[in-house]
Amino acid sequence: MRADSLLCLRRLKAWRKYPAHPVYPNLAAEFQPTSIDQLWVAELTYIRLHWGFVYLAVIMDAFSRRSLGWALGEYLDAELTVLALRMAVHRRRPASDLIHHSDRGVQYASNQYVALLREHEIQISMSRAGNPYDNGACERFIKTLKRNEIYLRDYEDIDDARRHIGRFIDDTYNHKRLLRSAICLQRSSKRNS
Repeated sequence: MRADSLLCLRRLKAWRKYPAHPVYPNLAAEFQPTSIDQLWVAELTYIRLHWGFVYLAVIMDAFSRRSLGWALGEYLDAELTVLALRMAVHRRRPASDLIHHSDRGVQYASNQYVALLREHEIQISMSRAGNPYDNGACERFIKTLKRNEIYLRDYEDIDDARRHIGRFIDDTYNHKRLLRSAICLQRSSKRNS
């Protein structure tokens, strides 16, 4: 059975007596934003290049679905997510009642990231363990980005990927795609009234 890989392997649960980083409550679970800058959602993904992988951190507004900040880097570390958060804060300068929602990744729970959120008086919210549905809006954005940009290109290097992905996020997605969605919604509401 071992030679034919027919053995049943048991998965062992990862167990830690003390978690490395604190886990914050899920403030976004029942919250429905009614305008911009009430709820930001964050996500990480990987992108394959010829020589390996690079990583993308994205922050978007849950109400407008606009990507506010993003960063592309060679390492999946807290610095990557901090760069995306700094871009979002610089672009929006949010009020203190903003909720920032992410998964429980160590990048979002790192001291550096949490300190930046607290510096701007942003409330911290985290998904339930292993539940991508808690961050569906950002997961959908990543899917759109991969289908309409990443899977269609063969990036030469990280600078080429940064240039094309940045153009897609800032120009195509944030302006053309969201404008087209707003026009469709406006037309359908006129037909219904």
